[in-house]
Amino acid sequence: MTTEFDSPESEIGMVDAADNHSIAAMDPEQLPIPQHQLHDWPHFVGLYAGEHVAATEFVIGATFVAMGASTKDILIGLLIGNFLAILSWTLITTPIAVQTRLSLYTYLEKIAGDSMTRLYNWANVLIFTVISAAMITVSCTAVRLLFNIPAQLQWYPTDLPFVAVVLAVGMIVVLIAMYGFNAVAEFSGLCGPWLVVMFVSGAFVLYPALAESVLGRTTIEGWADFLAIGDHSIWTGVNSEGKPGIGLWEVAGFAWAANTITHFGLIDMALLRYAKRTVYGLCTSAGMLFGHYIAWIASGIMGAGAAVLLKTSIVELDPGDVAFRALGMSGYVIVIVAGWTTANANLYRAGLAAQAIFHDRSRKKVTFVVGCVTVAVACFPFVFRQILPLLTYAGLIVVPVGAIVFAEHIVFPRIGFTRYWARYRNLPHSVPAIASWIVGLAFGFGLNAMNLLSFYYLFLPTWLVTIVVYTLLAKSYGAAESYPEQEAKEARLQSAIKQFQHEQAIAEGEPIKDVRTKTKVFRWISRVSLILILVLASRVLLQSPDVPTYEANRDIFYTWAFVLTLTYFGFAYWVLNRLKSLNSQTAH
Repeated sequence: MTTEFDSPESEIGMVDAADNHSIAAMDPEQLPIPQHQLHDWPHFVGLYAGEHVAATEFVIGATFVAMGASTKDILIGLLIGNFLAILSWTLITTPIAVQTRLSLYTYLEKIAGDSMTRLYNWANVLIFTVISAAMITVSCTAVRLLFNIPAQLQWYPTDLPFVAVVLAVGMIVVLIAMYGFNAVAEFSGLCGPWLVVMFVSGAFVLYPALAESVLGRTTIEGWADFLAIGDHSIWTGVNSEGKPGIGLWEVAGFAWAANTITHFGLIDMALLRYAKRTVYGLCTSAGMLFGHYIAWIASGIMGAGAAVLLKTSIVELDPGDVAFRALGMSGYVIVIVAGWTTANANLYRAGLAAQAIFHDRSRKKVTFVVGCVTVAVACFPFVFRQILPLLTYAGLIVVPVGAIVFAEHIVFPRIGFTRYWARYRNLPHSVPAIASWIVGLAFGFGLNAMNLLSFYYLFLPTWLVTIVVYTLLAKSYGAAESYPEQEAKEARLQSAIKQFQHEQAIAEGEPIKDVRTKTKVFRWISRVSLILILVLASRVLLQSPDVPTYEANRDIFYTWAFVLTLTYFGFAYWVLNRLKSLNSQTAH
């Protein structure tokens, strides 16, 4: 596929050294991703599996139980909603990302100017701060168990030691986001396969306990037993207040809306601009089917199972309680690691957005200030308990911006309008863009206030209305006019960038693949560790004919799953460091 900055080789040869010098002085984020830095599909499968199997899955899976979804609505609704999310990434986000090779932030500045970008960055600071705070609180639900701190069931903290734990864990997250984010990002990439295995294993381990409470036996003889247990003890169709719960289309709507910030909102242009082909948008299925289907279902099972063992309601439990009952000591690890890696990534994003606003301050200083605010918010447990509406409303804030970019890039060429018209006119800010965002927000939140539509689906009419409003306003401000001189200048610039990046690729050389025997052995040890965890969990599920045998198998799983978890991370991280060391030696 060609991109908008592709140009004939004859044009590339006409660019002189002065152009290369000026391009080299530009911020790399302002440039399209060069061809030699693009990735194949396995990179995106791992990336999305790692990012979307996270600490939030514990909260969301249990929330569906508390909201009273039925078993069939969960199984079918989540499948529909996640399929729509995959299509949204593939048909909306990925084409724009691949054709421009730019992040949303850079594209937005090109079409809307500095004022709009600053407003958008403030919105991102708010959104990512809240998400980071929620993840810090989730991690602390595991740490609190180590110190026998009671569960925090109110919207505010009810125990001073819990606040102390949040401050300690939160400041570690802040310091890592400031100084060591690259290492954390690499480490979090290793967590994806392990997290998938542990979510499935946790469900396997607790399912016999659920079966015993519903069927009077620890064995499951078929699909009918699964549905009976689900309907009676997990997804009962009745919410925590004893009233009829949410239905199929609300479940599907949330599964679709949960990531509107990244697909309809186009945040994931930053990731998918590295994709070699548009079809790689389908790789998001690794995150949706494993993270937002299997993990949500598994966490619901774990939550219900933990409630049975503790003889309490699922709404009285937090992720730490659930994970420990399902996975033993590994439960501490999964909650801390999943919350930690997710919080770090989002706090880093919040710091970048804040630094873009305060140009004269370093990223580290700005991240520290934002991090302190984040830690303060994390002291209030309501943040992670309200993660479903928070994610939906966050998407509603960002979706109008995604609609503006979609209109500019996809709609305008098809109706004869000019892309980047505001830049060609040297406008300091785009009134149509700012006004359209305001109209989109007013429309979306207005619909919500009038309760005319389920808030899970508010993003869709908001997106469509913003596209129409922006198109009409842009026409009145000059988007329908032609700018041949400015377009020719832009084409020359993209040609110069392409040549500069071609020379850069030659200088950098190809990355080295580690095919050494020791590395292969270490890699297989890490993989076998995950397989053995799943085998042990399957043994608990399938070979526990009575309660004493179940408890014995469960205890064996608890012990060895923790040992194998340490083995997996040790050898997987060793492989990562060997590869980094090999490429570093080659570079020098």
